[in-house]
Amino acid sequence: MNLLVGAWTIGLILSMLALGVFVSFRIFHFPDITADSSITLGAAVAATLLVRGVPPLLATTAGFAAGMLAGATTATLHTKFKIHGLLSGILVMTALYSINLHVMGKSNVPLMSQTTLATNAEQIAARVLGARASLKLLGWEVATRDASVLALAFAATVFTGCLLYAFFRTNLGTAMRATGDNDQMIRALGVNDGNMIILGLALSNGLVAVSGALLAQYQGFADVQMGIGMVVWGLASVIIGEALIGTQQLGFVIAGAVMGSVLFRLLVAIALRWGLNPNDLKLITAAFVFVALILPGVLRKWGKKNA
Repeated sequence: MNLLVGAWTIGLILSMLALGVFVSFRIFHFPDITADSSITLGAAVAATLLVRGVPPLLATTAGFAAGMLAGATTATLHTKFKIHGLLSGILVMTALYSINLHVMGKSNVPLMSQTTLATNAEQIAARVLGARASLKLLGWEVATRDASVLALAFAATVFTGCLLYAFFRTNLGTAMRATGDNDQMIRALGVNDGNMIILGLALSNGLVAVSGALLAQYQGFADVQMGIGMVVWGLASVIIGEALIGTQQLGFVIAGAVMGSVLFRLLVAIALRWGLNPNDLKLITAAFVFVALILPGVLRKWGKKNA
């Protein structure tokens, strides 16, 4: 059961990565691979501040701001300097590797002895539940710390998803969505589409960086290599979520991205439980993404054939 709880927790934490990828890939149709380094940037900034005694919530917020700056840089290279979107992401991602090393001062920052959001959640659970070391969750015995961090991840995900939904229902959010759908129309209405892209990628990478900050606090360390392949994870979560919900309505798509992230993590956890070599994790991740990409089309063809 602890394996499932851990998979759920990491899936919920990485759902913010999925939401960030959803904004860049689905709202703006922008091939932004900055996420591979902005998730590490959020973790690096949060971990460095935590080591220096900054409160966990403030450190996480600083990680969000750093991610926004990284996304805005990518968008600026694309909109102001007319560099292709993919190349802009590659440039910023490459530069961020060195920046992350400078921020942390070394390749790995441990957080086991620091006060983090995870330890805050554990302290709250201890005050509420007393000295109990475990509790019943759906009939299973679960450690109090694992349950408290799962509750924190769930609350943070619900709050972020609702906030993102509310934002995209505002005039500014609607203008951003319209920019992704039809940039010529939005320019005809007098809106600067370049500024919309900058704001959108800043928001996208801010969410990705928050995911990194929370992941570092949950795992107890920040590592310069922790972001490798994460953009693939986010894209797979979005695609799986779209296949699950089968609609393009905003609220359902946001919920689908969260569901896709959790399901994807559960699939990875099951594969590891069945004896998958951890060295093959990236390979199985790529295989899951491949299946997620082709499965909707195969199902549509199969449905038409049967009809």
